[in-house]
Amino acid sequence: MAAERCFRDMIIRAGFEAAFDFAKPTAVLLMAYVHPSRAFSLREPERLTVLPKAVITDYTDVYGNRCGRTLVPAGRVVFRGDALVGDDGLPDAQAPTAFQHQVQDLPSDVLLFLLASRYCEVDGELRETAWSLFGHLPAGWTLVQAVCDFVHRHIRFDYMQARATRTALEIYRERAGVCRDYMHLAITFCRCLNIPARYCTGYLGDLGVPPSASPMDFSAWFEVFLGGAWHTFDARNNTPRIGRILMARGRDAADVALTTTFGVNQLQSFQVWTNDASS
Repeated sequence: MAAERCFRDMIIRAGFEAAFDFAKPTAVLLMAYVHPSRAFSLREPERLTVLPKAVITDYTDVYGNRCGRTLVPAGRVVFRGDALVGDDGLPDAQAPTAFQHQVQDLPSDVLLFLLASRYCEVDGELRETAWSLFGHLPAGWTLVQAVCDFVHRHIRFDYMQARATRTALEIYRERAGVCRDYMHLAITFCRCLNIPARYCTGYLGDLGVPPSASPMDFSAWFEVFLGGAWHTFDARNNTPRIGRILMARGRDAADVALTTTFGVNQLQSFQVWTNDASS
């Protein structure tokens, strides 16, 4: 189980900087911390700052994510986060014998992740598509992997095709997008097949793989509930990876935005880093 893994073999420096121009003083919500489930692996106090200096008040949302809220002044505002995180250096855990629960046997707090959400239209065309594509396959881990294999082949990764409003049905039809699109489609297929699935966001650097030519960004993956536990899957990369650092979980990307602003603003710059700091 993930909670039993020992996070001491690799040290990862992870952080971000995002600059905005605000038209007037604005309330902002921030989901910019390492997730509480990984707090024990922090090697120094995590830092989240705002310039010009503003007070950030922490709270925990309904999904168990650590969040912040603040009021920023008009003009240029820079948010910066930085964390030093221990990691076991092992790839995503695999559990190929994990079984699929009957819906009536699922824990009550898991049922939410079978339902439709902002970007995942469970009721409608994709339900019929899911059963047509995957309904003949054995339930459980094999079924989820088949979903990932299909989504990985079906979508072409292209930053230029990013669109914040794209839903699972739209990415199924358009077939080009970014990591969140892969996850929304995979999550929707899983929910259609009665497998609880939730969206995850966090840091995933080029650790143990060739460096990417694309600028570093936050990554998305998803988790499914099989065999009494949540398990990590990644329809974009579609291979176990090392160095994932979870920041937030939710029904889909709408629940885990890095910043939610309540006023007119413009993003000026954005940078994410994830480096091996073991030596």
